[in-house]
Order: sequence, then structure tokens, then C-alpha cells
Amino acid sequence: MSHFIPSTVCRLAALAAASLLALASPALAAEEDAPKGPAVTVLKAAKSCFSNLVEVSGIIMPREETQVRPERMGLKVAEVMADAGDTVTAGQTLARLNLPEGGQIVVQAPVAGVISVANATVGAFASGKGEALFNIIARAEYDMVGLVPTPDLSKLNVNQPAAVYVLGIAGNLEGKVRRLAPTVQPDSQLGQAFIGITSNRRLLVNASARALIKTSESCGVAVPLTAVQYGSAGTVVQVVKRQRIETKRVEIGLISGGRIEIKDGLTEGEEVVARAGALLREGDPVRPVPVAAPAANAK
Repeated sequence: MSHFIPSTVCRLAALAAASLLALASPALAAEEDAPKGPAVTVLKAAKSCFSNLVEVSGIIMPREETQVRPERMGLKVAEVMADAGDTVTAGQTLARLNLPEGGQIVVQAPVAGVISVANATVGAFASGKGEALFNIIARAEYDMVGLVPTPDLSKLNVNQPAAVYVLGIAGNLEGKVRRLAPTVQPDSQLGQAFIGITSNRRLLVNASARALIKTSESCGVAVPLTAVQYGSAGTVVQVVKRQRIETKRVEIGLISGGRIEIKDGLTEGEEVVARAGALLREGDPVRPVPVAAPAANAK
């Protein structure tokens, strides 16, 4: 018995050590398989649509302006019944004029619209060849007239939609390309674009304006601008595969809303380093931390 107890104790101790080792092995294996390296924020490359926009700056002009004069000479203004800024209808009486031989005639609006200029004053003479009594913006229709660089002018076509922002007017107005000048200025290589504005709001002639004209749309994979690196080797993004950095050369396209279109080199769903950096190199181990991608279909 004196020899049995120590040997039994040894066997029990060995069994206990083996059990502890067996229990510890998965933990050790998990620790060995745990990701090494710094934590990096990643997001999945997602589908998004981009609009190709041409920006035009210019001023608001009447599309058509009608000058109102009497048909004969030697008339004197007796009464003025409209002023600049008034909206008038076709046939509305704007002024009364005294005839040299006595009696009066009326001056009527030939078209509906907005009076832009009113020169008629009581006691002043009016004639068919002198200064117009009134100028009317026909049908209250306006154009935004701007100058466009030749490369952008070639992208424009009649009826392309435009969002027009007018100084002093809240929000944007709907517009369409109405006319394009057939020539450009030889010194500046700029050409005129006329963008018709659809709005019931009164606009100020000569007010500064800016239009964004949608010329085309492209849909594909997109990533944040911060995910793209530019260098001597070209344009690249960094993706995480099997918890290691992989560098991919990509072809970029349109940019909008902090995102950039990737035309080639990346597929939807790949995990992209959200903020690529020079400290991360090919093959480096990392611990990816997923974040939600921004809303798709950026315009």
C-alpha cells in the first residue's frame, strides 16, 4: 500500500494535466487564429448611380420682350393705368392718350405677361417711333443665358433637364435646355446656352443664376472618396480578404456626394478599407471593423 498511493497520485495528476491541456487547446488554437494587426474600418462596395452634370453660370433674361407704343405721332399721355412689375393680360388697358384734335385713345397690352419697363408718365408725349411706353415680358417666360466651355457645350442637347438656382430665390427651379448657340467666342472658346425656366414665380431680370444640366447617368460600383489612393502605380483601393490587406488597381469614373464610381477592378460586396492609408501595405494582417455603407444611388 505504501507504494500504491504515490503511483496512483501520479497517474491522477497526469490525467488531470492532460484534461487541462485538452481544455486549453481550443482556446490556444482560437488565440492563434485570432486576427492580428490594427483594426481598420471596412465597408462593402455597393451599387450606386451617378449623374454626369454640366454647370452653367449666367443671368436671367426675358425670353421674348414686347415694346408697346401708339401707332401715330403727337399724342400726350393722359392717364397711366399700369406700372413696372404688374402682371397684365392680353388686351388690358395700360394707358389713355389725348389726341391733338380732341378725344382719347387707349393703349392695350398686345400680349399677356409682366411689365418690365414703364416709361409712360402723365403729360409726356408718345409716338410710334419714340421711346416705348411699356416693355412686356411675354407670357412671363424667362431664360437663363450662360456661357459654356466648348468641351461641355458638346455634351449639351436641346430638352436636357436642368435645375436652376436663381440668386434671391429659395430652392431650385425646373428648366430645360432650349437653345444652343451654333458658334463660340474665338478668344474665350465659350458658347451660349439658353435654358428655359418653368415657374410661376416672378424672376428678376439680370439676376445671377446657376444651372446644373444632367447630360447622362452611369450606374456601377461605388466607394467613398477616402477609400481611393492615387500614386505613381495608378489609382488603387485596399480590400480585406482573409483578414489581410490586398491592393487593387481600379479605374474610376464620376464623383458625387463624397462617393466615387469604380468602373473596373472592384466587384460589388468586396470589403473595402474605408480610409486607405500609406501605413497599410499588401499582405498586412488587420482586424476589419464593418460599418454601414452610405446610401446608394448618389446623384
